[in-house]
Amino acid sequence: MIGRLSGRLAYAAADHVMIDVGGVGYVVHVSDRTRMALPPVGEAVSLWTDLLVREDLLQLMGFTTLVEKEWYRLLTTVQGVGAKSALGIVGALGPDGVSRAIALGDWASIKAAPGVGPKIAQRVVNELKDKAPGVMAMGATAPAVQAGPAVSGAVIEPVPMASPGGAPPAQAEAMSALGNLGYAPAEAARAVAEALDEATGADTAALIRASLKRLAPKG
Repeated sequence: MIGRLSGRLAYAAADHVMIDVGGVGYVVHVSDRTRMALPPVGEAVSLWTDLLVREDLLQLMGFTTLVEKEWYRLLTTVQGVGAKSALGIVGALGPDGVSRAIALGDWASIKAAPGVGPKIAQRVVNELKDKAPGVMAMGATAPAVQAGPAVSGAVIEPVPMASPGGAPPAQAEAMSALGNLGYAPAEAARAVAEALDEATGADTAALIRASLKRLAPKG
């Protein structure tokens, strides 16, 4: 499978782009969020990709981060969520927004994505709530969109689904710490998501303190 494309942006349309890789143009379908994050036409670019395979169709879907790609893949496992809807959800909320919405059981946020009704939104939250901790812990530490000076030898890189390298973000460190304290992944993810909603950009220590307050017995 083609896991990532690196080359030059040949053109950008409303819902797809073309990446020129060594003289071969690859059409990649993207969300509005991804398209707006791309560099100008002619510049170097790299996108994580997922190949949609049907009897009469082969389509590449493109993403700026590995976490965004992972959420797309998980969303398409939910009955009633096709490739277009999954791309719309990730595009509307962003990977962090999807993580928080599912961890918090906030199906109304999922429903805000184009073409997603309330029943599908509730199904997404119910079926993926146990997956949210793992995806949140991956962190979006290595955005794949690259723009800058010319690079020679643009290549297609088959890439396995794995967490990108580098230090984990504060939310992943906080979830790890809560796990070490004995909290289940699902309740740790929910507490961290709630803390992030109130203190976006908080460091690890602040997230842990805020999460522990939410996990403390009431009364």
